[in-house]
Amino acid sequence: MPSSRRAILGHIMSGLCSKMNRTKPVPADVMETPLKRCLTTFDIALLGIGHMVGAGIYVLTGTVAKEMAGPGIILSFVLAGFVSMLAALCYAEFGTRVPKAGSAYVYTYISIGEFWAFVIGWNILLEHMLGAASVARAWSGYVDSMLGGWIANTTLSLMGGIHEPGLAQYPDVLAFLVCIIYAAALGSGVKATAVFNSILTLVNIGVMIVVISVGFWYADANNWSEAEGGFLPYGFGGVIAGAATCFYAFVGFDSIATSGEEAKNPSVSIPIATVLSLCVVTLGYILVSAALTLMIPISEINPAASLPEAFGQLQLPWAKYIISIGALCGMTTTLLGSLYALPRCMYAMASDGLLFSCFGRINTSTQVPLLNLIISGLLSAALALVFDLAKLVEFMSIGTLLAYTIVSASVIILRYRPITHLGSPNPVYAPDTPEDENDEDAESQSSIDTASPTSDLIEGALAGRLKPQFRWLEPLLGRFAPGSVVSVCVLLFIVLSFAICLELKVSWTELYTGTWWALIVYGFIIFAASTCVAIMAVHNQNTRGLNFKVPLVPFVPALGIFCNIMLMVHLDALTWVRFFVWVSIGMVVYFLYGIRHSKEGEVCSSYSILMTSSEAGKLNWGSFKGSRNSTAAKHTVLERFMGRSKLEDKKPIVEEEYDEENAESPH
Repeated sequence: MPSSRRAILGHIMSGLCSKMNRTKPVPADVMETPLKRCLTTFDIALLGIGHMVGAGIYVLTGTVAKEMAGPGIILSFVLAGFVSMLAALCYAEFGTRVPKAGSAYVYTYISIGEFWAFVIGWNILLEHMLGAASVARAWSGYVDSMLGGWIANTTLSLMGGIHEPGLAQYPDVLAFLVCIIYAAALGSGVKATAVFNSILTLVNIGVMIVVISVGFWYADANNWSEAEGGFLPYGFGGVIAGAATCFYAFVGFDSIATSGEEAKNPSVSIPIATVLSLCVVTLGYILVSAALTLMIPISEINPAASLPEAFGQLQLPWAKYIISIGALCGMTTTLLGSLYALPRCMYAMASDGLLFSCFGRINTSTQVPLLNLIISGLLSAALALVFDLAKLVEFMSIGTLLAYTIVSASVIILRYRPITHLGSPNPVYAPDTPEDENDEDAESQSSIDTASPTSDLIEGALAGRLKPQFRWLEPLLGRFAPGSVVSVCVLLFIVLSFAICLELKVSWTELYTGTWWALIVYGFIIFAASTCVAIMAVHNQNTRGLNFKVPLVPFVPALGIFCNIMLMVHLDALTWVRFFVWVSIGMVVYFLYGIRHSKEGEVCSSYSILMTSSEAGKLNWGSFKGSRNSTAAKHTVLERFMGRSKLEDKKPIVEEEYDEENAESPH
């Protein structure tokens, strides 16, 4: 009897793990969508710029310059921009591969599995809610500073203050109304929103140019001298801490990937808009920070309204009003970007069955998820009403960094995974590849670099296998299914990166002084992490059908993973506690609703991709036995995930193709 119970429990756990690891197949027609495809590359680029250039430049710059990095804020923005660019390249490749709403959530669902996709999607929802609330709070604070604190004083006199730790000093009614009004404006349709966003973004860019020009005209190099604390008054540690905070200023570029389902030509627009907007924003942040710290000493910077106060000290009142107009325009576009992305992420998760089905409905007249927009506006407004700006910003960073880490890992995994339909050994051909080998006209019209279906088949079959010059590693790495070794190495690299960053933070003094045990431990961890990346690099990749590719895979995504984890480790411990509380709430939603209503419930799991087509599909979820010929039931979940190959899997690729052709040919 105990053995029967163990068998039943084993089958239940196997079915549960299978459901958590199941992946979403790439749809046959990725351009099909109920949303309206009307956005050009220019619209999407300005959407990304508008989402990034807002509270980050007008509010965050003064705080970081005075309290964290000093003039070294320039290096903080360079580092934060570099880390963001690593993640942006990965988003751009995924945006061309899968032009669907949902951004990192969809990418994780396709490459890693349903459970981690839900975790990422759940945190993206929080990221955009906190982003909208924080910008609304900053918008209200800026207006209040222009009015001399009249709003705050009136609210305190009428409603009283909030005397609870972690909450704001008073309920911000103006921030609440701002969220509601802009959410209502977004309901008019995506094209009207894009036009309004483009106008405000262009005004904001013009104000930034004025700030940079006037700032450098009145620059004083003595403000960077040793008498004022030097260029790095808080040391390089202050630069790192400032970069972790400045990262908040770059979180808007993932809204570009979210707009992929409404872009006219996503395979071209997404990568161009992503790289262009991030370069423009990074350059703008660096120049504005340099102008601010050169105009006045860091001791005289006002964190609440740094730029207007700096120009006020230079007796330039006209510049103060121009900057205030630009600040309001910039924060408006950032707020619009968050409220634009949030309903579409909810729509993507609901369409897959992981959130309640009511969130998957699209209004027929405006082609906008109106219910999601209403819920998003109300939740963001509620957060803006009672929470402090600093707490919102700090909590938002951890979810963003986690999403960037998973997207970078997903790029590596998909590059080394054979592209196959679930249940079919045939590869997915690129859209520009003729599928009929006998169609001479199609072949003649194809581009020069377009390969035949045979070359697609060979590249798809070689993906995840060892390169010819590394076949001597076959006895060690060739026993597993193609792509599985790379997936395990990615997981190990993430764990080892956490270990390296924790070692740097906890034992920096021992490492700096050359303590022998710290050097040995640190050296071993670095060697293990480097070995994981080297093992990834010795395998073949599959790049067919990609109009944009991340360069130097796996090195660039691996560097992005490490940098994201480095910034995550430097976040406050209380932020991690809040993060785990939010994830725990998400786990309740997933295991009580999402896992049971997932649209992939009747589709084979992620590890069944690594099994042969004859094995996949013969064993239903939770079933106690498969067919007689099924060998999948004889293996454990770990063995099926690792994809231990059998003797028949050792046949050469050409022989496999020949056997399939003979089996299909009529006798």
